[in-house]
Amino acid sequence: MAESEKSNSALSALSTESRSFPPPEQFAAQAKATADWYERADADREGFWAEQADRLDWSTKWDRVLDWDDAPFAKWFTGGELNVAYNCADRHVDAGNGDRVAIHWEGEPGDSRDITYADLKREVSKTANALEDLGVGKGDRVAIQLPMIPEAIFSMLACARLGALHSVVFGGFSPGALKARIEDAEAKVLITSDGQYRRGKPAPMKENTDQAVEGTTIEKVLVVKRTGTEVPWTDGRDLWWGDVVDAASEEHTPQAFEAEHPLFILYTSGTTGKPKGILHTSGGYLTQAAYTHDAVFDHTPGEDVYWCTADIGWITGHTYIVYGPLANGATQIVYEGTPNTPHEGRHWEIVQKYGVSVYYTAPTLIRTFMKWGEDIPAKYDLSSLRVLGTVGEPINPEAWMWFRQKIGAENCPIVDTWWQTETGASMIAPLPGVTHTKPGSAMAPLPGISAIVVDDDGNEVGNGEGGYLVVDKPWPSMLRGIWKDPERFKDTYWSRFADQGYYFAGDGAKYDEDGAIWLLGRVDDVMNVSGHRISTTEVESALVSHPTVAEAAVVGAADETTGQGIVAFVILRGDAAGDESKGEEALKALRDHVSKEIGPIAKPRQIMVVEELPKTRSGKIMRRLLRDVAENREVGDVSTLADSSVMDMITTGMQDSKED
Repeated sequence: MAESEKSNSALSALSTESRSFPPPEQFAAQAKATADWYERADADREGFWAEQADRLDWSTKWDRVLDWDDAPFAKWFTGGELNVAYNCADRHVDAGNGDRVAIHWEGEPGDSRDITYADLKREVSKTANALEDLGVGKGDRVAIQLPMIPEAIFSMLACARLGALHSVVFGGFSPGALKARIEDAEAKVLITSDGQYRRGKPAPMKENTDQAVEGTTIEKVLVVKRTGTEVPWTDGRDLWWGDVVDAASEEHTPQAFEAEHPLFILYTSGTTGKPKGILHTSGGYLTQAAYTHDAVFDHTPGEDVYWCTADIGWITGHTYIVYGPLANGATQIVYEGTPNTPHEGRHWEIVQKYGVSVYYTAPTLIRTFMKWGEDIPAKYDLSSLRVLGTVGEPINPEAWMWFRQKIGAENCPIVDTWWQTETGASMIAPLPGVTHTKPGSAMAPLPGISAIVVDDDGNEVGNGEGGYLVVDKPWPSMLRGIWKDPERFKDTYWSRFADQGYYFAGDGAKYDEDGAIWLLGRVDDVMNVSGHRISTTEVESALVSHPTVAEAAVVGAADETTGQGIVAFVILRGDAAGDESKGEEALKALRDHVSKEIGPIAKPRQIMVVEELPKTRSGKIMRRLLRDVAENREVGDVSTLADSSVMDMITTGMQDSKED
């Protein structure tokens, strides 16, 4: 292959990071997961996963760890039977830990509940009995659209207890999005609430779900009373949670289901067409959820107070709020609201109140905290923290360093985790007592996981080179298909490297000179500048490393000379947001900074200073909308944004800058 072709075929790995941080000695001395775990997993992969499955209570032991005969349709722990809900509640009570708090729940308005494992078992049993009375049984589908309230977790575990599949839909999704998911899953029951709190005020939910269920398979709607607002009501279909669940028996005997019995469907947006219903099953999924929660966070039940700040509407909430922590007997925080309601120190107030020791959050939220200022967390006692984690997207090195210094007091290992809805659980992450971490890198696959970076032809690239991140061996929590669409499953995830049998879901990555893995974002977000394929993530990281920048989003816009030009949208830090910082000299300084950090090829053609970036309510930046603005196109659908007015401000600002 000619040199010019080679540079076109893989991602350019341009930026470097030389800082490295070993685990604190005291932490490493007591860590549960040790360096020999890698060797054990490499020596006997299936034996290692059998060990991890032994963390769970099985009513019938499996015959075979892995059946990969019908690839890419895997079967794990075949012949084994278990009940997922029993593993997350009853067994802890049976072991004498019924009085341990499972969930410290904090409502947005300031109300709170402590739910012990005995409480959890009772509430899940009552919910299961209520659902059974509504005709829900093995294999049925139940749709759930609820705020972050305990009833959401009771509902998920009640479905698991009955062998019904739950389909949780994020509370911020529109009636149309909910309807599409109900119709695809052919759900029998919907569980929702009268309303939800958003930034201190009640917002409707039942009105929206009423629109969604019109003309669908939904037979009953179970409604939790949360805000106390009046709602429309359909007699015979709609039922109050309090009337049905509170009246149900507290006794329910869980039934064991085979390891490959479906546990849930979770829909993820497709680039085109209808959402994809990602299907996860029971034994393998719960095994990897429990193992990774334990190993990645060095979790000790009864000692740690764990907090994952995600929403149960996303896979992170499924795996690291519901199934992983509860299977491990964790004591955790579940928070209903936004991080700045009623004030910007709310998260740190909760950390201080409960003595949180493990805090797992998204890079976009860390950058928001940076924007608000380090003086806010400094007001609170965060000394209980001992492990910090990030999830959802690659974290830029400067946000990683801020997290380490301002939140972790330079004494907490940071575990940057890479995984997806489809992978079910963490795949690439440091072991906090073993790994010398680098700011911004997920480092290496976990013991038992195999993932590599390859070029266009499926060959592994060398250190210092970039390409496509693939998983080259099956793993227990892998998706078992797309609901009712096996061909789409094969085409979406297995066709790009079909000859090699690799799983590929669209992420670019690179190895640095030491072989550590750096995620470079979606390959779809890669820019082609003068023949170089440059990741938006690297340019964004370079911009945020400048002391005036809190957050950045970068897109490639059509350019007659270079193919694509780099257009950056930046939010300035609070102390740098004056008008003088938006002047041409200041923007030139930012362009030069990127050139110095990465190279002249990555210098942005244009930089726009904005007040906010277009984000979904989960914090994901919608770069396609920014691309519309950068290329002077009509801005596309903004219905999934947390605040659609953001795009009006950005579009107006772009037009003003062109006129200037």
